[in-house]
Amino acid sequence: MHDIKFIRENPEAFDAGLARRGLAPQSGAILAIDTRRRGVATRMQEGQGRRNEASKAIGAAMGRGDTGEAERLKAEVASLKDTLPALEAEERDLTAQLQDALAIIPNLPAADVPEGEDEGGNVEVSRWGTPRAFTFTPKEHADIGPALGLDFETGALISGARFTFLRGAMARLERAIGQFMLDHQTGTNGYTECNPPVLVRDEAMYGTDKLPKFAEDSFRTTDGRWLIPTSEVSLTSSVMGQILDDGALPLRITALTLCFRSEAGAAGKDTRGFIRQHQFEKCELVSVTRPEDSAAEHERMTGAAESILQALDLPYRKVLLCTGDMGFGAQKTYDLEVWLPGQNTYREISSCSNCGAFQARRMNTRYRPEGQKGTEFVHTLNGSGLAVGRTLVAVLENYQQQDGSVTVPAALQRYMGGITALEPA
Repeated sequence: MHDIKFIRENPEAFDAGLARRGLAPQSGAILAIDTRRRGVATRMQEGQGRRNEASKAIGAAMGRGDTGEAERLKAEVASLKDTLPALEAEERDLTAQLQDALAIIPNLPAADVPEGEDEGGNVEVSRWGTPRAFTFTPKEHADIGPALGLDFETGALISGARFTFLRGAMARLERAIGQFMLDHQTGTNGYTECNPPVLVRDEAMYGTDKLPKFAEDSFRTTDGRWLIPTSEVSLTSSVMGQILDDGALPLRITALTLCFRSEAGAAGKDTRGFIRQHQFEKCELVSVTRPEDSAAEHERMTGAAESILQALDLPYRKVLLCTGDMGFGAQKTYDLEVWLPGQNTYREISSCSNCGAFQARRMNTRYRPEGQKGTEFVHTLNGSGLAVGRTLVAVLENYQQQDGSVTVPAALQRYMGGITALEPA
């Protein structure tokens, strides 16, 4: 959510930020609603003030025996009582219109975000690791996975497209990956483990900018709750409506949960394999910080996600997203793209975003700086540390052997109960 005061004072800068995202100017329409709302609010305050003055004046007029003035004042008060409710209703309606208009405008990009229309404008920041030199032609995970327990047919039979049934050592490997991520992020990177709900109310989805714009991308239950598309929703919403102590910041929390996405905008994309599923697991990282600390926290969080790939010895590259490819609520985003030899390309496995005060303003989450009476909005950040299913895909493709087996990475072997390789059935 945007600060209406900022738009009033900086309409050209606001529109310039939207232009970097490829959007038309919107300050004029926003400020027109705001001007009407403020005008009605002023009339309402003036009317309330005059009603109070007239009510007091009635007693004074009666006391001096001026019944004519008293009756005139009574008529004025009665008229104001009829007028004020209409003004209050108009003010509420205009406030709702302003909130609705602001709710669908994306965050403004940070100054150092490169400009571009789509992923072609993203900028590679760095690479880590050297892709393995295979003595045979590596296969895609969708080709080697079925013999190892990645059962696409049963998943589709039970639930339809974009669902997979994992069996035996394959299921255990996915569990091992998730457990390793959670242990590493808590034990090494200092995040506090949480186990949040995966069903949330409208307020949680709205506060984390998933509503109203992206309703079709999520699943909704018959009682009006939402299945989380990411535990960013639950974790970030855990501070919704709060005023945090300065000493409690930064707050760093993580969770390994199921996530659910309708993939409404991904028709025809990654329909084969385990890359894009309706149901998947993800280890999510969330930070809540002071405004002046969020840029450094963004780098730290991205490093925490990178450390998983490094521990698993999976080559990857770090990419700074351009203005046209960045998410709705982000002001700056790094993507981590892991090397998939079967596809001979890098694929996204994590996004780490600094949202600034965008979500905090929607959630009304603030903190009281030490030594100050007033409060300020916090900054929120979120990132994948990592997506478990895509990490499983990366392990299968990078650790595959010519006989169809897959070696278990050293970092995961202690979670595998003595299994050091997945063998084809």
